[in-house]
Amino acid sequence: MRLNHICFSLLFCFASCKGGSNDTTTIIVPPPVGELTTDVTFWLTKADKSVLLSKQNVSLLFKDTVNVYPTIKVEDGTTYQSIDGFGYCLTGGSATLINKLPSTTQDALLKELFATDSGCIGVSYLRISIGASDLSAAPFTYDDMPTGQTDVNLAQFSISKEQTDLIPVLKKIIAIAPNIKILGSPWSAPVWMKDNGGFVGGSLKPEYYTTYAQYFVKYIQAMKAEGITIDAITPQNEPLHGGNNPSMVMQATEQAAFIKSALGPAFKSAGITTKIITYDHNADRPDYPATVLQDADAKQYVDGSAFHLYGGDISALTQVHNAFPDKNVYFTEQWVGAPGDFASNLQWHITNLIIGATRNWSRNVLEWNLAADPNYNPHTDGGCSTCMGALTISADVTRNVSYYIIAHASKFVRPGSTRIATNVTSQLDNVAFKTPDGKRVLIVINNANAPQSFNIQFNGKIVTSTLTNGAVGTYIW
Repeated sequence: MRLNHICFSLLFCFASCKGGSNDTTTIIVPPPVGELTTDVTFWLTKADKSVLLSKQNVSLLFKDTVNVYPTIKVEDGTTYQSIDGFGYCLTGGSATLINKLPSTTQDALLKELFATDSGCIGVSYLRISIGASDLSAAPFTYDDMPTGQTDVNLAQFSISKEQTDLIPVLKKIIAIAPNIKILGSPWSAPVWMKDNGGFVGGSLKPEYYTTYAQYFVKYIQAMKAEGITIDAITPQNEPLHGGNNPSMVMQATEQAAFIKSALGPAFKSAGITTKIITYDHNADRPDYPATVLQDADAKQYVDGSAFHLYGGDISALTQVHNAFPDKNVYFTEQWVGAPGDFASNLQWHITNLIIGATRNWSRNVLEWNLAADPNYNPHTDGGCSTCMGALTISADVTRNVSYYIIAHASKFVRPGSTRIATNVTSQLDNVAFKTPDGKRVLIVINNANAPQSFNIQFNGKIVTSTLTNGAVGTYIW
């Protein structure tokens, strides 16, 4: 679909999104001819792609009626965690592709993604790599030295490599969404700090704990000087996976030692308020964040734990929450493998992440790379060669399944929303929220093999809706 058409699949025309969140012009968009009166607004995506994030012109009125359909009961008197946001990982490669777009196309795309106006999806959370990820063109850190040399005082530290693409794109995003939360994660420390002296694998030498802590301090301060606030960091992306390029292994006991002896004290000394979030790897190892949080000296500096779901079950997030209820839980990465299957990817990600992660206490949900080209580039030698972006960027911009997965939440569940209670019935997996402006948002996916009609019950009254098999609906009232 060509971006210069801007009206995206069965949505309203993007012209209503122009101006961004800082624009004070009021644009009045007349309702469609024949629009029905409704208590509940309903946005739909179907598994066969015949409907993509489309507002439905149907009348959903709360009534005192009884029927035989299964009922999802929404109870906003029972509340759970607050929501920080929904979004993507803005990899270096994603930033490069976006930054190469013609300026008018780039500006329109960023508004579509990050503004909250009509026609935009309001992405509210980003994860970026501290140095290169495997979806950068080549591995690098912010203090690379010739082989055999070190820089203990970090005299050569510089984020200049980010000035080409990442920082300019982030500045434009922040101009649209000033309150967006940004999480930073390193794929590797500078190789001269590592016991194998290379980008792939290896571990941080204990004698460099203090130096590496200062590396984080310098990074946060350098980004702040560019007008970019780093809300949180994780000490290491996927610390139990040393086979990526770049990557670094950091066992749980090592991470606890690094946090308590170096990173936490360095942040405190420098007046850094950026959150430290532990782990940042798969749900099959809840023992990892537990090990860190059981260390009282490390725990005092840790805000919570971050998870991916390439292994394990999403219920592990609740296991960690229940063990450490004073600490937060986050979901920070999940890929869609190319070429992907829209129906199965939509179903799995909505069920396990948008619904599953938030029902298991996560404050956010992040899909992996925001953008890739048609050949799933750029990536490092040995990095992910089949990671499909939420966007495919070439001469045109194509919106892929991750775009719709996130949009079904990000557009409606704004930061500061609170998860509220619902029941799950008849393979109608769901999650509900109360937004800061007092609205209720219910996200439902039909995981049965046939269409289902069902009720939404609120304050003793019901509305009845229908979803085809594999379809996802967001309901707002």
